[in-house]
Amino acid sequence: MEKRPNAVKFKDKLYTLIGPQLKAGDKAPDFTCVVNVLELATLAKTPAKPRLFSVVPSLDTPVCSMQTKKFDEALGAYKDKLACYTVSLDLPFAQKGFCTENHITNMVTLSDVHNQSFGKNWGVLIEPGEGLPFALLSRAVFVVDGGGKITYAEYVPDVPQHPNYENALAAVRAVAG
Repeated sequence: MEKRPNAVKFKDKLYTLIGPQLKAGDKAPDFTCVVNVLELATLAKTPAKPRLFSVVPSLDTPVCSMQTKKFDEALGAYKDKLACYTVSLDLPFAQKGFCTENHITNMVTLSDVHNQSFGKNWGVLIEPGEGLPFALLSRAVFVVDGGGKITYAEYVPDVPQHPNYENALAAVRAVAG
């Protein structure tokens, strides 16, 4: 498995990201995540229409919560044209509770806790190291067209920072109208 040393900053330290650095034009890699508490989802099981994947370390943190809420609100107008996902290593039960409590209706949560395949295949899994006793997903946003090609990829270089919402939404408009 490819490793990208010093690829992301978190709490003033640089960490290694496991997996490739994807870019626009790449084929979206497969994954197996938990959805709807105990059901498995793969890329092939997502609708063959444009998709947005918003990746966050944990929904229990302020920036991740705000990122999910912003995309949920901004993407509501695309209901039939776009599938929207928030991916984290949070347990599916916690994800469901967050969505219920915060009235999240347009974002489907995917838990990568099953085998961390989203993190590894999409290059967002932070390798544990000094100061980080367990793996986390790094903040990122991906837009995939209906044919499974990545049209937008943003790896946020400093985990506590927000992604570029304007660029991500422009990428969504380009593929979903």
